[in-house]
Amino acid sequence: MDLLDLPPVGATTWVVADGYIPPGSTGPVPEMLSHDSVCILNAGGRAAKVDISVFFTDRDPAGPYTLEIAAHRAHHQRLNDLQGPEPVPVGVDYCLLLRSDVPIVVQHTRLDSRQAANALMSTIAYPAA
Repeated sequence: MDLLDLPPVGATTWVVADGYIPPGSTGPVPEMLSHDSVCILNAGGRAAKVDISVFFTDRDPAGPYTLEIAAHRAHHQRLNDLQGPEPVPVGVDYCLLLRSDVPIVVQHTRLDSRQAANALMSTIAYPAA
């Protein structure tokens, strides 16, 4: 079977419950800049329109931030790099809700380079629908 003929995999709604961009970094920038990212796979045959909303403890949500992921492609998006409608704040706890018009797969990764001994965490997001 041709990989490009595979049916779409994943879900259309994903949740990341543990967002936090560490304040401060050690090492060269941009490679070792502390960050959160979402890694998105669109294995289907149509481009995916993905809206990301950011939820906070003590204020209204930010977003949506809209990404387009081409068909049969992977996309790695650093949350630090999202600017419009506003930057995602550094040093603040948050949660993410991702909604796509086609099934996708989402993974969440954090690089914490505040200390010389860096920490990298990665986990699959929660597929809600």
